[in-house]
Amino acid sequence: MSTSAPIFTSPDHVSAALRGDGYALLRPHDLAALAGCPAAALAALEPSWDQLAPDNYLKDGGRYRRRRHACFVQDETGALRQVPHRAHWQPLEYNALHGGMHRLFEPVLAETVARPAWSALLAGVGALCTAARGGAARPWYIEAHQFRIDTTDGIGRPTPEGAHRDGVDFVAVLLVGRHAIKGGETRIFEAAGPNGKRFTLSEPWSLLLLDDASVIHESTPIQPLGAHGHRDTLVLTYRAGAFQGQDESAR
Repeated sequence: MSTSAPIFTSPDHVSAALRGDGYALLRPHDLAALAGCPAAALAALEPSWDQLAPDNYLKDGGRYRRRRHACFVQDETGALRQVPHRAHWQPLEYNALHGGMHRLFEPVLAETVARPAWSALLAGVGALCTAARGGAARPWYIEAHQFRIDTTDGIGRPTPEGAHRDGVDFVAVLLVGRHAIKGGETRIFEAAGPNGKRFTLSEPWSLLLLDDASVIHESTPIQPLGAHGHRDTLVLTYRAGAFQGQDESAR
């Protein structure tokens, strides 16, 4: 495994990076351009991370994770619609710690979803996913997770399940911010090979986009460097066909 600062991807090479390496990294200004919104509009989303609810499903008994969750469908035309609030579900094959559980988290706040930057982000990343699959139009079933990992108890675990895949087509991890912490290193491993990369995202609104079939990923624990240490992320998953746990005939 090699260690380095993040090596960002040119926006016009995202599809090639996903096919060749299984991941791509976009700088904040490239993400803003992709979403077609100013950086200030992305920053305006950040206060909503102060309103997340405790994750009451952590099997390790931790109190370090707060989150909100919402689901959307992006149709073949690129239009985005929110679907009724539903539980998050993953099979044990992909999440040995919390798989097999229907976890009904508090929903993303309506005022957050209503902000133009929110839908612009989801649609822009969806367009990248479509391009990476050759440009053929298809609906994407999107789950959005707002996370805050904090150091209330001295250590916070962004991925308590360890290195994993999510059972979707693509996973987008957007760093929203870091405060008074160390750690939180991103690690990416080939799903069928020996190689890996590790780096620490530090710029708010950096985007890591993963081809979930090609790579396994994790983030290392965080530790405090001061009071109220935390790491905020927005994780978006894109899956063709249906949401996990949803029979396609019942869509």
